Amino acid sequence: MTTLVTGVAGFIGFSVAKALLERGNSVIGLDSLNEYYDITLKMSRLEQLKAYESFSFHKIDLAERNTVASFFRSHQTIETIIHLAAQAGVRYSLENPFAYADSNLLGHLSILEGARHLTSLKHLVYASSSSVYGGNETLPFKIDDPVEKPLSLYAATKRSCELMSYSYSHLYQIPVTGLRFFTVYGPWGRPDMSAFIFAKAILDGTEMPVFNQGRMRRNFTYIDDVVQGVLGVIDTIPKSQEGALFSLYNIGNDQSEGLLRFIEVLENCLKTRARLNLLPMQPGDVKETVADISRSTEDFGFMPKTNIEEGLENFVSWFVDYYGYEAKARRQGE
Repeated sequence: MTTLVTGVAGFIGFSVAKALLERGNSVIGLDSLNEYYDITLKMSRLEQLKAYESFSFHKIDLAERNTVASFFRSHQTIETIIHLAAQAGVRYSLENPFAYADSNLLGHLSILEGARHLTSLKHLVYASSSSVYGGNETLPFKIDDPVEKPLSLYAATKRSCELMSYSYSHLYQIPVTGLRFFTVYGPWGRPDMSAFIFAKAILDGTEMPVFNQGRMRRNFTYIDDVVQGVLGVIDTIPKSQEGALFSLYNIGNDQSEGLLRFIEVLENCLKTRARLNLLPMQPGDVKETVADISRSTEDFGFMPKTNIEEGLENFVSWFVDYYGYEAKARRQGE
């Protein structure tokens, strides 16, 4: 089976592509390799994927619709699309809103247009976000909850992607599934995510920002569990409902962890105390996220298995090795 993975140099995209390659799939990867964060990390991920003979890579900006259309015309054997490319981050959307329109809206539309012209397409799976639930105070977050009051532009674009996907599924009978991811972490993660920011601050001995004085709870979801969820949903083709082959699922844990507890576990893994800079709530943030995963469990057996102690231990092991902290410690001790 030939699978297209967009955002293939990103955290989840890389992890999903590697899992697909290891189980024998042919993977075509797309990524713009933008400079939202360290391009070196993206290239390191890509180098691992390029070691597989069944992997090919194309550097493409999905907002360039003519380029994307040309790509799809020359790749008519694609059977599955896993669309993970997006401009991520809630806080960055306050600084650079047009990046979200280009990547999340125009880019998503380019993929939908390309998908509808693929005669071999069996399923389009794309990344949504738990951010679409906004300030919903009814926990856990259920797929059928109202999601019409996003608290950030990022969340608004992700909800827009869901609506566009439903429209295309209804119009062109494309099987489309959206996955609402909840705070993914683990090895090869993004530098703008909490585990990464906190680990670096702890090891560098600098203050780390902790918003809402740490009174926040998150559905921290380990990357391997997320990957299993994505692989599980690929063969779960949506059934027709009111003329659309469309479905949505939560991909997260069914319990939340306090942010200060998350930091405590990270301190234990690093054997170093953190220097906390307790700050007010940031615009666009929410106090707590908890996923109702009952539909995901029932439909394709999704059940996260990794607790934060194990997940953060794995993350720290990778982080310390990749960024050479052990080598730095040895040099300082000489």
